Formats: sequence, structure tokens, C-alpha cells
Amino acid sequence: MILPTPSQTVGPFFSLGLPWSDGPYAVPEDAPGAFWLRGVVVDGAGEPVPDALIETWQADPAGRFDHPDDPRGAVATPGFRGFARCPTDAEGRWAIRTVRPGPVPGPDGTLQAPHIDVSVLARGLLDRLVTRIYFPDEPANAGDPVLSGIDPIRRPTLVAKESDDGLVFDITLQGDHETVFFAF
Repeated sequence: MILPTPSQTVGPFFSLGLPWSDGPYAVPEDAPGAFWLRGVVVDGAGEPVPDALIETWQADPAGRFDHPDDPRGAVATPGFRGFARCPTDAEGRWAIRTVRPGPVPGPDGTLQAPHIDVSVLARGLLDRLVTRIYFPDEPANAGDPVLSGIDPIRRPTLVAKESDDGLVFDITLQGDHETVFFAF
């Protein structure tokens, strides 16, 4: 009898094969409106995770994705690729250079609030974790179909905080202040 092979962790080549030199840049450094989105990944005990990888995917300021399947047409932001990847450092810190996305279509023609989709990969995770980053003081957050479906007590784990040079979004993998993660 042949049994299915269990899922594997990323293994010892994780930090060698996945990051790339311009990975943290969803937009060029000097793109209009560009800012730093920074955070720390911590485990359930509040300890930094030094070998995680953060990937982001987002729309441009007009709400369009840099993907041929986006029926609304090409992105309007020069140099925008909408995808970024950053490993955490020894203190669990990560940073992505990006721009604020526009609203994107949601179910039944509704609009979703501007947000950035995030994947978290790390040692010991058999599958990636998926979450979203919403913007503070965004009026559209109140009507976002995803955010409004989250328990109000846990919603703050999906909203970034203002910083001197952009936004901060810390990710807690488990425990009392665990970031909301979604099934994909």
C-alpha cells in the first residue's frame, strides 16, 4: 500500500533560494507616493522569527493588478510590479517599499477597501499563512466585505499603524494577539 507523502517544510535552502536583491520593492524607490511598510514577525511567545519570508501582492493606486487576467487593463503606475518579497532579519524585522493601492472589485460588484495581500512563510510552517493589511483611517474599511466579516475584537490585527516613514504591520503567528489568517 502506498501512502501519500506528508507536506514538507521549506527546508535548509529557504533563506538561500527565495529572497532576491530587489525583492522588497513593489515599486521603484523614487516612485511618487512610495513609502515603507515595515513590521516584525513574532511567534506565540513574542519572540522574533528570524527566518520568515514576507510576500506581498497588491493593486496599483488605480486599483489595477499587474497581471494579464485583470480585465480593467494595464496598471497606470510606471515601474509598478505589485509584488514584493522580503526575508526577516535576526530580529524578525521586514520592510517593503510600496504605494497605497486603490480599491479593487469585490463580490457582487462591491468594492473592497484598499489593502495589501500578504503571505508568510517560515520554518515549521507546512503551508503559507495568508493575511491582509488594511490602511488606518480608511473610510472604506467600514464597508469592506472581508474586514467587516472579522470579529471586531480581532480586526485591529489587520490594520497597519502610522510611522515616521510609512506604516507598521507586525505579524503574530499565534497566541493572544495572533494576526487574523485566512484559508486560501
